[in-house]
Amino acid sequence: MDKKKVLIIDDDARNIFALKATLKAKGFDCIACSGAPEALALLQTGALADAILIDMMMPEMDGYEAIPLIKRIENRRKTPVFAVTAQAMVGDREKCLRAGADGYISKPIDVEKLLQLLRDI
Repeated sequence: MDKKKVLIIDDDARNIFALKATLKAKGFDCIACSGAPEALALLQTGALADAILIDMMMPEMDGYEAIPLIKRIENRRKTPVFAVTAQAMVGDREKCLRAGADGYISKPIDVEKLLQLLRDI
């Protein structure tokens, strides 16, 4: 079976490093972008991504703005997009889902919860 590829979109290199290391150890391939505009350009090329993890709080373009744009890309409509955020207050999960996220995980990331989200991709 081919490894599943996860696109990580986060403006913090430390978060990208940690997520990549964790996911690679669990058998995933990872690609990363340091911002939503870069990720949108990559996704429009047809680059393979079985799932997307997107930080919701980024400069220039946050996840709330980027997720609907990702979902408008013809070949990305069914690609699961999971919101990753330090925002863990009442209503934050619902706000992410209203923006179009297929799931939500708060920071610091619980690896078991992350793997549960990615299990069915």
